[in-house]
Amino acid sequence: MKRRYIAIAVVVVIIAGFIALRSCGQSGLAASTGSLQTEELAMGSLTASVGATGTVRANQSAVLTFQSSGIVDEVAVELGDTVGRGDVLSEIQRTSLPAAVILARADHVAAQRALEDLLESSQAQAAAQLALAQAQDALEDAEYLRTVRQKGYRASSDTLAASRANLVLAQQEVDRAQAAFDKVENRPPDDPGRALALSNLIAARKKRDSIQRNLNWYTGHPSETEQALLDAEVAVAEAQLADAIREWERVKDGPSPGDIAAAEARLAAAEATLRTARIEAPFAGTITSVQVKPGDQVAPGTLAFGLADLSRLLVDVEISEVDINRIVAGQPVNLNFDAVLDHTYHGEVTAIGLSGVITQGVVSFNVTVELQDADERIKPGMTAAVNIVVEQIENVLLVPNRAVRVVDGERTVFILEGEQIRPVVIELGVSSETQSQVLDGELAAGDLVVLNPPETMLMGGQPGFMGGR
Repeated sequence: MKRRYIAIAVVVVIIAGFIALRSCGQSGLAASTGSLQTEELAMGSLTASVGATGTVRANQSAVLTFQSSGIVDEVAVELGDTVGRGDVLSEIQRTSLPAAVILARADHVAAQRALEDLLESSQAQAAAQLALAQAQDALEDAEYLRTVRQKGYRASSDTLAASRANLVLAQQEVDRAQAAFDKVENRPPDDPGRALALSNLIAARKKRDSIQRNLNWYTGHPSETEQALLDAEVAVAEAQLADAIREWERVKDGPSPGDIAAAEARLAAAEATLRTARIEAPFAGTITSVQVKPGDQVAPGTLAFGLADLSRLLVDVEISEVDINRIVAGQPVNLNFDAVLDHTYHGEVTAIGLSGVITQGVVSFNVTVELQDADERIKPGMTAAVNIVVEQIENVLLVPNRAVRVVDGERTVFILEGEQIRPVVIELGVSSETQSQVLDGELAAGDLVVLNPPETMLMGGQPGFMGGR
């Protein structure tokens, strides 16, 4: 009987312990779920971006210096002025310029006149045509002279017959004059009759000898020296004709491109020398600095003005090689500046570097962003926080990155269902800094996801913050 009571007492104690243990478990779970941070899952849009910092710069900028020495005559602009391309910003007094620059004005006038003559005057064509005709005539004369000097070509048959007949007649005159002189030869030298007969004899001999020389020439041939001279004269005439033909071919249709280029080069050289006496704006922009005043003595290289094209403002950023393939031209960009805390500016990717730059072992690529809504508060040199929007999706299920853990090598979230916590394995898509797209998993909009699941629920896995894919 006593043993029976003892057994009943043991059973009562066991039942009481079970009830107490269950009560403690339920109160512990209630305490645990009461401290959980949860967030309700919802459908929404997600923007993925790549962040970097960069510096604002003007679309184009230049530091303008003097190219000649002298005294500044005029400064035509002030800080902040807007100028157009080619506007004269400052000039040097003409009398203080080097002699070469002063003389360049005369060279410019001469070069301009020469170019106008080349383009508008027909004098060169006329002169070349005349030279060609004269060269052709000179060659014909040289060839004719060489031909008629050859044996058999020096005289016609009639000329030869007449020459021989004249020689016979001349010889008869010599014979008659000799006979007349023989009659009075013994007279004194001062005898008039003797003197007349001697004079007639000498004249008859000269006439005969002249006719004989002509006949000898008609029937003879040139010497080696004479032939060489004749050939040389023909060769010179041929070379002169070839030169005249080339010159005519060069100018007959107007000035050649080479001549025009040479004349324009001389004109450009004179203009370049003249431009050293002044500073012109190489492009349209805004004057960002003025370093000279009228009366200043300057030398080549003296700093004068800063010029920048502020119509377009650009930001250069360096993007890691990990993200560069996500960047394409035309992507929208959000920009924030420390100098303008209450405003977000917008831009667009305009250029992407084709080769990487290694800095301390890290490879990055230069990306250029153009500001689209810049105002007067944004200035070159400012630092910008740049976020390039690489992907944007709409109406997808989003999960906070804080809720994602890695359990047994799988991305996992914990769902609160009543007072129970249930793990769910998921697959993520696009991610931003705070949220990620849910591609697969037993999740739906309205589920309560636990942001701080108890360590005991991680089943030995290592928790990790999931800020990306």
